[in-house]
Amino acid sequence: MNSQPLSVWAPYARDLRVVTRDEGGEQVHPMRRANGDWWTSDVTATPGLRYGFQVDAGDGFSPTLPDPRSTSLPDGVHGLSRVDTRDHPWTDEDWTGRILPGSVLYELHVGTFSAAGTFAGVVDKLGYLRELGVTAIELMPVQPFGGERNWGYDGVAWHAVQESYGGRQGLKALVDAAHNEGIAVYLDVVYNHFGPDGNYNGFFGPYTSGGSTGWGEVININGENSDEVRRFILDSVRQWFEEFHIDGLRLDAVHSLDDRGARSILAQMQEVADEVAATTGIPRSLIAESDLNDPKVITAPEAGGFGLAAQWLDDLHHSLHTLVSGENHAYYADYGSLTALAKTLREAYFFTGGYSSYRGRNHGRPIDRELIPANRFVTYTTTHDQVGNRAAGDRPSMNLTPAQQVLKAAVIYCSPYTPMLFMGEEFGARTPFPFFVSHTDEEPNRLTREGRMREFARSGWSADEVPDPAAPETFESAKLDWELSDDARQIFDAYRTLLRLRGELGLARPRLDQLTVEHGSTEEPWLIMGHEDVVLVANFSDRPLLVPVGGEEIIYSFTTPSISGAQIQLDAWGFAVVKSPVFGHPGLSA
Repeated sequence: MNSQPLSVWAPYARDLRVVTRDEGGEQVHPMRRANGDWWTSDVTATPGLRYGFQVDAGDGFSPTLPDPRSTSLPDGVHGLSRVDTRDHPWTDEDWTGRILPGSVLYELHVGTFSAAGTFAGVVDKLGYLRELGVTAIELMPVQPFGGERNWGYDGVAWHAVQESYGGRQGLKALVDAAHNEGIAVYLDVVYNHFGPDGNYNGFFGPYTSGGSTGWGEVININGENSDEVRRFILDSVRQWFEEFHIDGLRLDAVHSLDDRGARSILAQMQEVADEVAATTGIPRSLIAESDLNDPKVITAPEAGGFGLAAQWLDDLHHSLHTLVSGENHAYYADYGSLTALAKTLREAYFFTGGYSSYRGRNHGRPIDRELIPANRFVTYTTTHDQVGNRAAGDRPSMNLTPAQQVLKAAVIYCSPYTPMLFMGEEFGARTPFPFFVSHTDEEPNRLTREGRMREFARSGWSADEVPDPAAPETFESAKLDWELSDDARQIFDAYRTLLRLRGELGLARPRLDQLTVEHGSTEEPWLIMGHEDVVLVANFSDRPLLVPVGGEEIIYSFTTPSISGAQIQLDAWGFAVVKSPVFGHPGLSA
């Protein structure tokens, strides 16, 4: 590796110096303005060097601060940066990548997925995930945050990796091992705000532009000096793909980006992904979390879109969750009917320009079902958000019967959309996943605690139900329990079977305009989804139900349905995957 001099972008600085530390103690070195607002020094960035910067913005030098472009923070977000080697003994030379269509994603939090709470703990479970049918893991954010307990969305160093998880080398070892198991690795990244603990970037330059996303200040990607902030983001994207061999990125809350420029930051990220893919021959994918219901995010560039591979589809989750659980508070208020579920299955978005009572305005626009394939939407029965943004962090599996849980999974895995599981749902985990932090200062802990209380009070939850986010026991409660009960093993077998059938039966057919979706009434809440050779038949009620469809064979069910002519008898919350369906209702056709 060719070592370069230590340098930093600091338009706010009138003077700058770099502090280095070794066995002989700390030394202070002057810096000079080199190129525009970039400052440089005579200190060489050799691997292992510990360093920080002192910024004089006109009122004296600041305390020693970590590098905004730190690649390693071994002492945490308040400590000195460390220069790390990019070298790693990679063994994934046979990995040819995995495109997103046809994938099965598995979202996990490194700190709670295993007892160890490290990247190595994830490596130990790769064989289990492959047996389940998972083809890609999606890690919740692993950029450094204050303390050692955090969901990860409070990251402040976008080029570094949380040391308590195993640091840069631990992440590379996980990616290497996953590729050798045939599993792709996606990384959840946050480029819409900085966390409140250890964010010193504002000492150096205008990384933010004022205003609030609700989690932190808006990132400056449109104002003065925003070119360098964009470069900061795009260099981070490139690093994950090139140095870490990451296969894809999930972009957190892109609707919170102040993205008003003629060149969208999302399109620029996609250009980086395409360039790395072309250079390496390995596909790289970007998945957006977007609340806009705007198909532009996933529309091809030649058609005026940003060209991302996919987006998360909350509309389908909300439709399914409300129908099975009966909950209809807060943003669930607009859903809760068979009509809503059927529409999202047919059209992806539930809001396609219509009125949202939760938002108090019209929302979204429709997709072109002939041009945008179903696999550009990632769907799920639950996610970290949908569990952790509940007062107690209770999972659906803590409130639903096994039959209800597997029914939801059947709808997702028999749909044409790209499926994702949230860790532990595949065996009906009984451990919660509440929100947790460990900010190193009590003030952000207090503000986080009070903010959560206000948020849940607006949704009708009692403060007594909300665990203290900063308490160690809140984090400990979220760790998965891998001792499976008999019920848990039955749920696991059902998940594994459904994922296998998804591939064997070709259920992931991309053309939404060729998908049959029909449904009954409030009194007879059944739903049929599929194609002329195979359909899913589902009963969304707590009583047995006759559905007007028969078939040659029931391929799979979690309960005990039976076919009688052109009808099928389903148990309460039951479903059946049916071969060569025969439709018995005059309004239905094969």
